[in-house]
Amino acid sequence: MASEDVNFEEQFRNFAKFGDAKSTGETITLSNSDKWFKQSKVIDGKTITTTDTGIYFKQISKAKKALNLNEYNQFLETVAKNKKLSLDEMKEKLTSCGLPGTSRTTTSARGGAVGRLTDHTKFTGTHKQRFDETGRGKGREGREEVQSDSGYVHGYAAEGSYDKTH
Repeated sequence: MASEDVNFEEQFRNFAKFGDAKSTGETITLSNSDKWFKQSKVIDGKTITTTDTGIYFKQISKAKKALNLNEYNQFLETVAKNKKLSLDEMKEKLTSCGLPGTSRTTTSARGGAVGRLTDHTKFTGTHKQRFDETGRGKGREGREEVQSDSGYVHGYAAEGSYDKTH
């Protein structure tokens, strides 16, 4: 999935904007940096961990939540120096890992027992009434018996109409 026409600065902007609709791509957060490191396999859990990146990120950022491109290059230099890795090799991995994606997200199970347990047509009793004919849930109406406030109840007097002489 490597893109040959994307350079490091473009990748920085892509990962800086990933998951944040308001981001301009000028600064990157630690979270997005870690996503980038994981996708490019720079974080391997042995040589570099998310703890390491967190420590070095905070050293560069001080109190800020995000780093600009120059500060991010300093961050990469710090990581490479402290972990005795090649800066050029790290940047090459980060550049060639492809666009940010959610390739390893968890998908919902659908087969086997889960399919049988979530099939609304097999529900019985009161649970059957929680769904309409198409299988959509009715929401609160399907869960609770809503009491009707209409009709006549013996001894009920509307507000203000109670006769206080009794």
